[in-house]
Amino acid sequence: MIDAVLLVIGIALLIAGGDLLVRGASSLAGILGISPLIIGLTIVAFGTSAPELAVNVAAALKGSTDLCFGNIIGSNIANIGLILGIAAVLKPIQVNSAVIVREIPMMLLATAAALVMGFDFVLRAGPGVFDRSDALLLLLFFCVFIFYNVADALRYKKPDPYLEESSETAGVKRDRSAWVPIAMTIAGLVLLVLAGRLTVNSAAGVARALHFSEAFIGLFLVALGTSLPELVATFIAAARSQSDLAIGNVVGSNIFNLLFIMGITAWIRPVPIPPQGLLDLLAAAVLSLMLLPIAASGRRTITRPEGILLLALYAAFIVGRGWMSVPA
Repeated sequence: MIDAVLLVIGIALLIAGGDLLVRGASSLAGILGISPLIIGLTIVAFGTSAPELAVNVAAALKGSTDLCFGNIIGSNIANIGLILGIAAVLKPIQVNSAVIVREIPMMLLATAAALVMGFDFVLRAGPGVFDRSDALLLLLFFCVFIFYNVADALRYKKPDPYLEESSETAGVKRDRSAWVPIAMTIAGLVLLVLAGRLTVNSAAGVARALHFSEAFIGLFLVALGTSLPELVATFIAAARSQSDLAIGNVVGSNIFNLLFIMGITAWIRPVPIPPQGLLDLLAAAVLSLMLLPIAASGRRTITRPEGILLLALYAAFIVGRGWMSVPA
């Protein structure tokens, strides 16, 4: 019971720390004269994934690699199945062509790379593991993604609703002293580090108490908790009819999770594929692959029936994985 309460507190502090980090870093970047476009592409996108990063770094340093794997893959599954599903049920989501042409294909590439790396027993005749060579490749893909997006945005300088709304979300200020955003940035980082350790330790305690694996706790509880920033941002965007921000936030977060966070995690400590981990990777790949035709069809709209389908698939996945993880 104590570990469950601490897990909730840890996740709440992670969200608060990520929010402080985004606001502080965005304001500081604005004061330094950095383009709001670049802020929207980098700081805001990174900030929504900061809770996942904090948890995974803490878990990797502790050796809880199953929790690392479950958190990343579970977050990606929840982002598409749960978050986009609920958002589409509340209000059909209009999808900008840039998301279909640029973001979703990059997410599919990142997912395919993770899936191939997970099948080491076929490619290397050894156990599946994300090792440091995989980490380097993922981080290189991430650098290419950032460079391509920044270069594309600066080259064409077309109005991009997703980036414009992201920059507004950042709350860029140019007329404020730098001390306040510096303090906010440092406070956010410190809070993320402390909350990450608290979340990892309490999640491990919950797993032991319930006799579930750390991978399942990461896949379901921790992943759902660390995805709350994306959930809140997507709900607000959907309520304001800012559809590009809604889907762009989810797709961007999935790319960050697979390329940057898995890359950093595997560089710190190799991440073996846990039991049933390949099923989790396949589930993430199927949902990611489904998103492209769903987003591109019906006048580029994710409709309410399609939202219900995504929610049903997410519920079926969680129930099935929970049944497989029930202690004998």
